[in-house]
Amino acid sequence: MAVLLLAEVTDGALALDATAKAVTAAKALGDVTALCVGASAADAGAEAAKIDGVAKVLVAEDASLGHRLAEPTAALIASLAGDYDHIVAPATTDAKNIMPRVAALLDVMVISDVSGVVDGDTFERPVYAGNAIQTVKSKDGKKVITFRTSSFDAAGEGGVASVETATVGASEGLSEWVEDKVAASDRPELTSAGIVVSGGRGVGSEEDFKIIEALADKLGAAVGASRAAVDSGFAPNDWQVGQTGKVVAPELYVAVGISGAIQHLAGMKDSKIIVAINKDEEAPIFQVADFGLVADLFEAVPELTEKLG
Repeated sequence: MAVLLLAEVTDGALALDATAKAVTAAKALGDVTALCVGASAADAGAEAAKIDGVAKVLVAEDASLGHRLAEPTAALIASLAGDYDHIVAPATTDAKNIMPRVAALLDVMVISDVSGVVDGDTFERPVYAGNAIQTVKSKDGKKVITFRTSSFDAAGEGGVASVETATVGASEGLSEWVEDKVAASDRPELTSAGIVVSGGRGVGSEEDFKIIEALADKLGAAVGASRAAVDSGFAPNDWQVGQTGKVVAPELYVAVGISGAIQHLAGMKDSKIIVAINKDEEAPIFQVADFGLVADLFEAVPELTEKLG
C-alpha cells in the first residue's frame, strides 16, 4: 500500500519532530511519500528526504500555498490522492485544519488522533479524555488519518529518498492571507520539548507565574499551563496542556500547583517521568506522578530553581 504523508512545514522549515513521529506511524501502512507544501518548501523537502522510512518526497511550491492556508493545500492533496491508499499527517494545528477538508473532498471519513495502527483498515485512538481506547475500522477506499505524535517515537535519520516536484493547480481563491500574529519565544516549542514545566490554578496570578517560567528557563524547558490557569488569565492560551489544549509527552513533565483534573491528565499522562508539586496531598495529580512533593509551591519552586543554578 502507498501512503501520502503531509509533512509539517512552517515558513519553509520542516517541523522535524512532528513529521518524523508521523513517519514512524505511517511506515506500518506502506511505502511513505512525504509531501512538503508552501510558498517555499524545497529546503523542507531536502530535510524530509533524510528521514528513515521516507521512500519519496514531493515538493509543492506556490504562492497560493503560503501562510498555511488550508483550502489550497487540501485541494492539492485531493488532486494527488489517486495514487495512495492512505493520506496521513501529524495531528498538529495545521493538519487538523487541512485533513477534514481533504476527507470532504474525497467523500470519506477522517480518522483523527490515531494512537495505534492495527492494520491497514483498523486504528486505535483515545476517547473520553484518554480513559478508553476506541478501535475504528474503516471500509473507505482511501483512509484520511491524523496521528497523535505523542504516541510514536520519531523516525531516525539516514534516509536517501528521491525528491520530485509536484504540479500545483490554479488556486480557487477560497481563502486569502490577511496577517499573522506570532508569539516569539526563546523557549522550546511546547509539543516537541523534552522537558515541560506547567503551572495550575494554585500559582495564583499572572505575576506569580513568573516562578514557573524561571524554573523552566533553568531546565531549558517549555512552559505549560492547566486550563484553569489559562481561564484565570495567568497564562496565554498557547500554553494550555490538556484535552482542549496541547497533548505533550516529554521526557520530564513538572506539574506545579496543578490538581490533576481528568482533562489535564489527558494531555500529559504519556510523559516519561512526571513530577508533581502540590500542597494538597490528596490531589489527583499524585496518582499519575512518578515523584511527588507535598509542599507550598511558593517555597519549593524558588528553592529548587536556586539549587539548579
